[in-house]
Amino acid sequence: MPSPDWQLVPDYRPRFPRGDRLGIGILGCGEIAQKAHLVAYDNYDLDVVGVWSRTAATTATVPQQFPCARRVFGTAEELLHDPEVQIVDIATRPEQRLEWLAAAVSAGKHVLAQKPLATDLAALTPVLEEADQRGVRVAVNQNGRWAPAWRLATLLVDAGVVGTVVGVTQLHDKPLPPIAGTRFDEMAHMIITDYLMHWIDITRCWLAGKQVETVQARDRRTPGQPGAAQNPWSATVQIHCCDGADALVRVVGDVRTRSPACPFWIHGTEGTIRGSVLGGSDFVELERDGTHIRYALDGEWFVDGFAGAMGELMCAIAEGREPFHSAAHNVPSLRLMLAARDSAERDGAAVSMDRLQL
Repeated sequence: MPSPDWQLVPDYRPRFPRGDRLGIGILGCGEIAQKAHLVAYDNYDLDVVGVWSRTAATTATVPQQFPCARRVFGTAEELLHDPEVQIVDIATRPEQRLEWLAAAVSAGKHVLAQKPLATDLAALTPVLEEADQRGVRVAVNQNGRWAPAWRLATLLVDAGVVGTVVGVTQLHDKPLPPIAGTRFDEMAHMIITDYLMHWIDITRCWLAGKQVETVQARDRRTPGQPGAAQNPWSATVQIHCCDGADALVRVVGDVRTRSPACPFWIHGTEGTIRGSVLGGSDFVELERDGTHIRYALDGEWFVDGFAGAMGELMCAIAEGREPFHSAAHNVPSLRLMLAARDSAERDGAAVSMDRLQL
């Protein structure tokens, strides 16, 4: 019988340090920044010193739309060197991300950078070394870690509620966002290398402490997929751990449903966690020893997950520690994603991970 304490919901909500909040500068204030970052920062009363975008028209009305944003910077350099900007929120395109990360670190700023942080890990290493030397924190905006259902599941796994994790299964049972005709469609294996990065990363969190033996992945065009869509819409990623535990992430691609969801299962030696995220499907329940506990949830990935990612970085800075979503903690997720990409390039051939420690 589960302990009565397990019926108490762990605090999965965004957390912020007491007192004054650090000033934020958003570098690359396009669609995702305005639909999620700024909405979250407004909701949680954060201080956005200013924003910058390569195209001035993109940010012209930001201060009028979002009370938390005080100004629009004329150049990225102005933002990076403004003394009131203490955290740089990098939301630029993937191909420019490492360049801006290096510039922010050189300016002595803490950083919250969009995912995937980098695809060239060798080039990332000296930037992170400089960050350590300058005493600045670099975190990755894996905001899915703070999607209420995923965050609660992570806390339950970390508390040992299901014992040792035996398997993780995730299904993307909802339509994909528009991809054809966007810049994302120009990225090779985009579903694996960009879109699924959140699913790969949270799976890595639930498998923490294990060693990975191999990764396998395939991406395929779906029946009826438009010819103009360059990237396959269907993808499967499998992670095989040395202790026999496995993980499976499956994106069907072209889903027709009135009940969109992204269900997940975390099976352990002592119990099972079931849940879902996105599309209004959010829930978490625990089954152990024949007893079910369904937890009440408050909030959604969009936009509370974005607030959670920024809040954890602010708390880490205030407490003098590494954030949970630090670049170093995210590197194993990057390695899993890159291995999945390489496997897909080889039509699903297993890629050895040399006992990668999660």
